[in-house]
Parts: sequence; structure tokens; C-alpha cells
Amino acid sequence: MELIQLTINGRKVEVETGTTILEAAKKLNIEIPTLCHLKLQDGKHVSCTSSCRVCSVEVEGKKNLVAACSTPVAPYMVVKTNTQKVANARKTLVELLLSDHPQDCLKCQKNLKCELQKIASDLNIRQIRYEGERTKTPTDFSSVSITRDVDKCILCRRCVSVCNNIQTIGVLSPVFRGFETIISTAFMEPLAETNCTNCGQCVAVCPTGALRETNDEDRVWDALDDEDKYVIVQTAPAIRAALGEQFGLKPGTNVTGKMVSVLKALGFKKVYDTDFAADLTIMEEANELVNRIKNNKDLPLLTSCCPGWIKFLEHNYGEFLNLPSSCKSPQQMFGAIAKSYLAEKLGVDPKKMVVVSIMPCTAKKFEASRKEMEVDGIRDVDIVLTTRELSSMIRSAGLDLNDFEDDDFDNPLGESTGAAVIFGNSGGVMEAALRTAYELITDQKLEKIDFQAVRGLDGIKSATIKIGDLDLKIAVASGLGNARKLMESIKNGENQYAAIEIMACPGGCIDGGGQPFIRGDREILKKRTAVLYNVDEGKDIRKSHESPIIKEIYNKYLIEANGEKAHKLLHTHYKNRHS
Repeated sequence: MELIQLTINGRKVEVETGTTILEAAKKLNIEIPTLCHLKLQDGKHVSCTSSCRVCSVEVEGKKNLVAACSTPVAPYMVVKTNTQKVANARKTLVELLLSDHPQDCLKCQKNLKCELQKIASDLNIRQIRYEGERTKTPTDFSSVSITRDVDKCILCRRCVSVCNNIQTIGVLSPVFRGFETIISTAFMEPLAETNCTNCGQCVAVCPTGALRETNDEDRVWDALDDEDKYVIVQTAPAIRAALGEQFGLKPGTNVTGKMVSVLKALGFKKVYDTDFAADLTIMEEANELVNRIKNNKDLPLLTSCCPGWIKFLEHNYGEFLNLPSSCKSPQQMFGAIAKSYLAEKLGVDPKKMVVVSIMPCTAKKFEASRKEMEVDGIRDVDIVLTTRELSSMIRSAGLDLNDFEDDDFDNPLGESTGAAVIFGNSGGVMEAALRTAYELITDQKLEKIDFQAVRGLDGIKSATIKIGDLDLKIAVASGLGNARKLMESIKNGENQYAAIEIMACPGGCIDGGGQPFIRGDREILKKRTAVLYNVDEGKDIRKSHESPIIKEIYNKYLIEANGEKAHKLLHTHYKNRHS
């Protein structure tokens, strides 16, 4: 690869042909502000519309300033990023953005996390010199997962890039022209009436408060204050790998014990682990997979743990609704068991029990609201909070995660195996299922339980796993664009897989739409991933079917995997949303 030498602020640097000025500056640790530019979560796609121009720099020989994010370097180019001309231009550009932006930072959910706010502060903007007409568009509260406040949009088009290029949903796009331009749905439809999957990846990349998770903190506070309610909480595996980032801890810090302690301090009666239900999911799903393989029917089995992926399937591939596992997700299985088995054990009226979930995912809010997710008229899960919402609750209670000592989950629904915790990583569900399916099929002990082939952040991973005399072809996909590729291969008759795991978010739940904002930083994702695999390796029991509490629940309550009672509580159905 040919190298090009250029000078930035008097310092020489060599970069590959095709490198942008922005990327070259990063090699010298020179920060150039950006709003519209973003390397997306798959590490390949880049959202770069050059629409904000905040990254403007001087290039010797050029009459006008150029956008660093989209201008490729040239041999012996001389770039200046820190001149008064550049500073004044950036300041003017940001002031123009602020002139059409609500001045309600103190009550905005993105306050202190807003990229526009930070750049305005860095540029020492203390007044808005340009007053005039402002965009006025009604806020879209239709979705139970995502709120759209278009008045806060700066037209960076990051959400358009991730929705169209990564997730291939195509819900958001620019409409109208000139000053009237906004980012919207087709025909200005409410978000809830579109084929939005609620994955929240648009929320994860939005630099302002234009897109945010629908906030349910007040609902939780109200439940905790209601003396007639018995409020319990479950926490997904990916939360422990990311919550610490909200309190200044280094990425990759496992905060499981502190998280349990602070949840108890917030007033929850019991604090349980969704990992318990992940083990339960494997018992049902692995048995389902084995039955399908034996009968050579409804293959490949598609995992059903991710509600964003399931809604994507319902909208786009309704003819294949026989393929996804009928298992509810761990979140919903937990709720169903909590309001039946656990309620009986605690002597609590299930109608008075409130199950709160802490999830890395905005789509879990939608999942909990589905009509299919209830048993005998009682909802499995009542309220879902994202990682960000939990951190907000902790702060609003005057607490700091760092001040708490480690504590243990409550039992019995706080016990889990190593197989369960890796559900938060792309490939984790498949690996956990293989650990159990192997022993169900062969009736032999699986000695080597780490399936490296399904690990990592690649968008699509595939392997052939030897299980006795069976060569089991499997695939793992994260990101709905990659899910579409696999579904198209099924549609075209090219697919020979027996099982496919799909997660809507690139990298899996560790990078869910409700996790701390990281702007697609793959190094942080790798550290979060490592947390979960380290927890798995440190567990005494690493196979779901070996869990003592899982054995007890089947022996005393569910009777058998995929049995009548298990189907009533732990399985569901989906619907064709294609129109």
C-alpha cells in the first residue's frame, strides 16, 4: 500500500492512500470535532455526509475551508486545524445549529451526554447571535421503545446511515427541502406504525436528544412507592459489563456485586439474575433443536432471544415463522416463572408482583408490551429500563455505584451457569445451546466446551460442529443487515444450516441500544465481551442443564422440557406483520 506524507499543524505524518484528513489527524492525536461523521458499530461502514461542516480545516492552496471527514489526503498536503479562521468558522456553524435548537438542556435526557452541547462548550459559545425562525414538529411518543423529538435534530443523518446501511430497515430518511428538511418516517407516520424493530441503534448514534429511549423511570419509582406492590428486578448479563462506565469506571469492569447492592438500596424486594432464565431458555431451546434435527423438520432453527430480530423477521420474512424457536426470551421466561413458581414459593399474589427488567436493549420495552407475553392475563414483565435509565435512577436517588460493596443475587432465581452469562455476546446463545445439545444428542460428557468459532465481533460467523456422527452446520449473525443476508440465503434455497443465532445489534447485547454511548468504539466492545467470557470461565458450572436450580424447577414444577406446562409458561408465537 502506497504511503502519503503530509503535514498537519507543522507535524509530518505518513498515511495510506485514501485516508481522510480526519483519520490522518487522529494518528497525531489531533482532535478535530465532528457531528455527522461516525464509524459505525460493524467497524466498516462510515456515516459521513459532510453535512455539519464542524470538522472544517484549512488546506494550503485551497481558497475555502474543507471538511476533514470527507477530504482525502494528498502528497505533501499542508493542513492547519487550529487557525483563527478555522475556529471562527466552526463557531459560526455551531451557532447556526443552536439557533434552530431548543434551549432546554437542563431537562433533556441527553444533558451532559450531548455531542452538540460539548462542542458548543469547547468552542466557548456563550450566546446565540443568530435568532430567527425555529423548526416546530410534534414529538413522536407513539413507540413504547423510542421517542423522536425532531426539534432537537441537527440533520447529521447518522440515524439514517445506521437504519439503512447497517440494519437495512429503512425507516428513517430526510423529507422535504431547505429549512423544512427533517429526518422522518415515510409519509410522516408515527414510529410505532412503521416496520421499526425498536433496536435502538439510531438512539445509540444520535449526537443530541432527537432520538432517545422512551423513559420509564417514573413508572418504577411509582411501583416502588406502592406498598401494595411486591417489586422485584432482574438484570441482563450485558448490564454488568457496561454499567460501571456510567460512573467513571474503566470499560471492561465487572460490576455485578455493586449492581446488586445498589438495586437493593433503591428499594427492590428481591434482586435476581436474568442469567437464571437464560439457562432455562437453553433447556427449552436445545431440546427443541434436538427434536427438529431428529425429525428433519423446520430447519434451520432460528434463535428467538432478541425481540428486535423477531420483529424484523415478522415484518420481512413472515413466510418463515415456522423457523424461529417458540421459546420466549430469557427476560420473558424470567417473568413467567417469577409470577408462577416464585410467587408460590414467596406466598405473593402474582397480580401484586411487579417484575422490572434492566436490559441493554430498547426493543425489550416493546417485547414486554406484546400481547403474546402474558399467561392467563398476567403480564410476564411489567417495566423495562435500559442501562442508561438505571444509572439515571441511581444518581437521582443520590447514590454512587462506586460507594457500594459487592452483594449476591437473591435465590433461587439468582443462580446461573457460565453458559447463561455469555448470552450478552454475539455467539453466546449458540455456544450455550451447543454445550447442552451435544450431551442431549450423544449422551456423552462434553469436555471441550469453548466454541471459539462462534465468538468475536464479525457480523457473520459460521462453523461445522462435530456432534457424535452428526456434522452440525451453524451460523451466528449480529446486525440486522447480516440477518437479512442469511434469511435471503434461506429464501433462495442456498442455506444448509441446522441452527442460526441472530442478534439485532452489532456485537450482540453488549452494544444494545440502551447501553452507555460509545460511538461505535470496538475496543470498548471487546472489553465488555471479555467481561462475560471471564465470568463464564470462572464459574464452577458452565452448562445450563447441570444447574441445580434448573434441575429442581423441572423436577418439582415444569416436569419436563418442552412439556405441557413448560409450553404454557415459556413458549410463545409470532405474527406475520408483512403488508
